[in-house]
Amino acid sequence: MAVTLSGSLAEAKKCLLIHEPSGAAIHTAAPVDNNGDGSSFSPTDLCAGSLVTCMVTIASLWADANEVDLAGTTFSIQKHMSGNPRRIGRLDVTINFPKNVPENKRETLELAAKSCPVHQSLKNEIETPVTFSYSA
Repeated sequence: MAVTLSGSLAEAKKCLLIHEPSGAAIHTAAPVDNNGDGSSFSPTDLCAGSLVTCMVTIASLWADANEVDLAGTTFSIQKHMSGNPRRIGRLDVTINFPKNVPENKRETLELAAKSCPVHQSLKNEIETPVTFSYSA
């Protein structure tokens, strides 16, 4: 199934992106380190955000199917840019699952998170070290 995203250049160095199935909108802006004002997500920020939210979404799907409560899960991601050509060089992912996740299910949960489509798409091009903890 294809999903259509559409949009427009809203003003210089800023775009509006529409998720056509839902009508949800995201605004982007060029980052300060690339001659923009950094007033919103940059396109590469969206890539980083896509990775970590995809991983947590897939983990949540796995948890629902395996009766594991992930309420309270938190996450963060650090994006590191590289040059020549300018690109994302590294995405440091941290996912903090609740400490009540049974120890015998943690490895499978982590494998599920790493199986997300975005991680699978990026894994050969961008360093994506992932840290899991269980203290939420």
